[in-house]
Amino acid sequence: MLSARTVAKETIRYEDIPEPALEAGHALVRVHNVTLCGTDLHIWEDDYPAGLPVIQGHEFAGIVEAIGTNTAGIRAGDRVAVSPMVYCGKCRPCRLGRFNVCENIGCIGCYSDGALAELVSVPVEKLCPVPDGLELDLAAMAEPASIAMQAVNRGRPVSGETALVLGSGPIGLLAALYLTDLGVRVACADTEPDRLELAAAFGAVDTLLVDPRSAFPSADQALRLGALTDSSGPELVIEATGVPSSLENAIRLVASAGRIVQVGISARTASVPMNTIPFKEIDLLGSRNSLNLIPAGLELLARHRSQARALLTHRFRFENLHQAFELMRSRTEPVGKIVVDLPGAAA
Repeated sequence: MLSARTVAKETIRYEDIPEPALEAGHALVRVHNVTLCGTDLHIWEDDYPAGLPVIQGHEFAGIVEAIGTNTAGIRAGDRVAVSPMVYCGKCRPCRLGRFNVCENIGCIGCYSDGALAELVSVPVEKLCPVPDGLELDLAAMAEPASIAMQAVNRGRPVSGETALVLGSGPIGLLAALYLTDLGVRVACADTEPDRLELAAAFGAVDTLLVDPRSAFPSADQALRLGALTDSSGPELVIEATGVPSSLENAIRLVASAGRIVQVGISARTASVPMNTIPFKEIDLLGSRNSLNLIPAGLELLARHRSQARALLTHRFRFENLHQAFELMRSRTEPVGKIVVDLPGAAA
């Protein structure tokens, strides 16, 4: 079978390798679609702790070709998305039920070979049936949907509240979509006007264009936020950019007794006035991966197929992966999610 292995910085080698054999407790999945995210770009650029070489691809969906004994009722021919997260079940976070931050965490397609291959072997418990009517290219986005839903759940949203989502990339947009489903009013902020156009379609009642050269929010934006929040500030802020100034804005803008969820990842350092957090008694929460929310992510995508389809802005054939990564890096045009069609999709 054909696979694409990232063997060195910005270097993908297509290889003809043996198909995996069916193991007990595993299934063979014919991969149809893989979507790409910022982690994939970091791996391709050799800027990720797992190291190379590796077959990438951790956001994917396909069709079960063969399956061993299982109790989930999944059969050959079923359409599935795959949960890529691997955890030990033994460390302290796992024992607490917080396996999304397992001390020995792994991920198919990041720390071990993944879905940029025609056929993959995965544990049966990682299979998530795709709802009827949801196309496989959209189902491949269940993993980022699960990450967005985890971040929202960490923030303990309450219907009728107002949330501010900082960053209208895929995670921020999917968070806004889920918050809207939960009855929360959502305002979205971003530096890119095209992303804010999408945010309105994803449920945002207001969109705020951020000018990095000026203070945020502007006077007009502050009035609009005040009108949404009775001048108290949003009860919940989802920080989905990883930009230090964005976390600083979140801490400044959130309501007293409010919650901030940091889901954007960066190694950079934010400058935070240490008195603000206790004076406002802010809950500052991190969010990583999800607590097996991919089935819920599939349902979210199925409920909002038109928004999910709008999030897929680019499509590449399997043999054109280098072009896909170059586009992600250069951002010479607006990029939402990139989907890669594997040979199974054409078949």
